[in-house]
Amino acid sequence: MRRAGLGRLTLSIVACAAAVGIGVAQVRTPALIQSEKQAFTVETVAEGLERPWGLAFLPDGKMLVTEKAGRLRLVAADGKLAAPVTGLPKVDARGQGGLFDVAVAPDFAKNRLVYFTFAEAGEGGVNGTALGRGRLAENAGRLEEVTVIWRQSPKYASTKHFGSRIAFTGDGKMFVTTGERSDDAFRVKAQALDETLGKVVRLDLDGRPAAGNPFEGRVGAKPEIWSYGHRNIQGAAIEPGSGQLWTVEHGARGGDELNHPEAGKNYGWPVIAYGREYSGGKIGEGTEKAGMEQPVHYWDPSIGPSGLVFYTGDAYPGWKGNLFTGGLAIPMLDRIELSDGKVVKEERLLEDLGERIRDVRQGPDGLLYLLTDSDEGRVLRLRPGKGVRS
Repeated sequence: MRRAGLGRLTLSIVACAAAVGIGVAQVRTPALIQSEKQAFTVETVAEGLERPWGLAFLPDGKMLVTEKAGRLRLVAADGKLAAPVTGLPKVDARGQGGLFDVAVAPDFAKNRLVYFTFAEAGEGGVNGTALGRGRLAENAGRLEEVTVIWRQSPKYASTKHFGSRIAFTGDGKMFVTTGERSDDAFRVKAQALDETLGKVVRLDLDGRPAAGNPFEGRVGAKPEIWSYGHRNIQGAAIEPGSGQLWTVEHGARGGDELNHPEAGKNYGWPVIAYGREYSGGKIGEGTEKAGMEQPVHYWDPSIGPSGLVFYTGDAYPGWKGNLFTGGLAIPMLDRIELSDGKVVKEERLLEDLGERIRDVRQGPDGLLYLLTDSDEGRVLRLRPGKGVRS
């Protein structure tokens, strides 16, 4: 596997600059990176974001970026950060909690609706993933008419594994992913149909369970459940053409998974898994069991996948149709080639960047944008360069 990084190219530029007496801070030309099928450079669009988590584009090209602590930021095309958007509910930002994904309604131009997920506190120290919706004011400085339209149930006292991503299906429905809250006492609930821990749920755009869901009308089952037996899904994307949902979820010590969750199917956690406990112990019953689905692909060791997008543009011809996900445990961008629903190739990009990648999106300009997860997080853009390979 060829790995494309920044280190040697960047050092070369710095060395050349030093030789001619130019300070490093004056070096503005980014290093050209030659991956297997596409040359590109990395540009910083915006910086100074605190633990950014989710990214969405407005029709005018501006960006909405969530910060884990509970702030929603408007980012101009030139990277300027506006004051935090007001009107959001209070979030529980303990541990892995906080403000998570953000998504602009498919008909935003008509209704200016914005959706977001967050960790919502309850009485007695419990919390859970919640889906909120609000109307972005014309000046984009405030969310109005904010309401929580769906809640993970029940809430538990945990600060881990909330999920959560939003994916619009294109037919007036949406998927929301959840985590199983991690602790031994809770994670078994990923197999329970009367709770929404460790699930993909399918909703109408107003938050009600969508008609035609697999457990609709079944006694003792939540009608919003689409698939179950998941651990902690932090990436979701709809495949162009087929409309198929794809997800990435975190395993424990190894066993991160790429799946295409289908209606009513059980994806095994915590009964089967390809990873081990953090202590090194065995998880569940092994890697296979009748009635439980196998992942399309798994990572061992874990990469900590977060964010997921199918690239559909023309800016990077060598990457068209590929999947991209960020890496948290192994900081990098993973490019995934698919054929007939199977992974046929991976290429790890930006390993020398040294920054955890929390989200990856395709912008309206056809370029890929990344969020780096740190106290000084950035919005990065990949700019295509010469040297495309077929």
